[in-house]
Amino acid sequence: MPDSKPSAKASRSISNNAKEKPIVGLRERIYEPTKLAALFDILVDQDCQPREILKNVNLTADEVHSPKSKISLADLMTAGKNAIRLSSDPHLPYRIGTSIHISAYGMYGFAILCCPDFRKTMAFAELYHALATPLATIKFAEKEGFASWSIEPNPEAVTDPQLYRFVTEMQIGIHISLMRDVMGPAFAPDRIDLAYPEARDFGLPADDIGCPIGFSGRTNQIIFQSRWLDQAANLGNRTTYPMVVALCDDLLQELKSRVGVAGEIRALLIRDIANPPTLAAIAKLLEVSDRSLRRQLQEQGISFRGLLDELRMQIAFKYLRTTRLANEDIALALGFSDAANFRRAFRRWTNKSPSEIRGQNHPDPA
Repeated sequence: MPDSKPSAKASRSISNNAKEKPIVGLRERIYEPTKLAALFDILVDQDCQPREILKNVNLTADEVHSPKSKISLADLMTAGKNAIRLSSDPHLPYRIGTSIHISAYGMYGFAILCCPDFRKTMAFAELYHALATPLATIKFAEKEGFASWSIEPNPEAVTDPQLYRFVTEMQIGIHISLMRDVMGPAFAPDRIDLAYPEARDFGLPADDIGCPIGFSGRTNQIIFQSRWLDQAANLGNRTTYPMVVALCDDLLQELKSRVGVAGEIRALLIRDIANPPTLAAIAKLLEVSDRSLRRQLQEQGISFRGLLDELRMQIAFKYLRTTRLANEDIALALGFSDAANFRRAFRRWTNKSPSEIRGQNHPDPA
């Protein structure tokens, strides 16, 4: 299949409405527990004990389905690790993903249903994915009769090959479930490519998905024919859609406010991570005193150094997994004086060396 590129027309149609996405830390409890609830319900049905499912998640069984509950990405990944430990289901992550339907996503899901055509559906789902407790970065592309979704799990999952596969396969299950919700139950991809070898503990059910599955590829991708996007969006509504998108803009703004000053600092740091501004410079940009800014960060349980390290780690993971840049070049891009300092910092962040992460581009099967 030819390499795909983003569908510019579809992206332009809604990008003017989309507000800047909040940059969220791993442990900030700002998300709805939709995906956690799906995981919890599947494991309870398999006779797993609720306290074991939620071990180290800081949520009770009664709070899992509460609309008042908020979780972090770290909470969801911890629950994923618990699920791997507790269940012997060979298709567990995919099963969890496909149990999540459009109705579980509130206004984000309603907007997907209201999209007047399926290319707008794809563009909207990508641009507003921050509303869906994203454990992975997703990217839509289309070229020469084929479309694709690329999936790359959160950098935190990269250091744990089992969790990396779990997040990938759960996200594939979610994608297929939602696409069948909007395009009809007959939807099937042409192919799924995975960036790791076939494993023995759990995997994707090719018969249920309805297409071949390839392993040890460059990226995780769901590939399907563009003709699926040419169908009429029977549930779409050109009048309702812009109103619902405006509501989703408000939800993004609310998410941003939950992140607080940490999100504003991340946004300023990431503009030039190679030459990041000092805390004093950021305080001046935000029109607050250094002392006030430090106090606000302390109230969120975050330090300025921690925010900078977190962003550098995430970008380092991206470079190591998706490029052939030498450590010297990555060090320069991240603002380190040399490769040795970068390697020391990376080991402090992850307890692994950069070369170990490069070697996990194709994680070993369990």
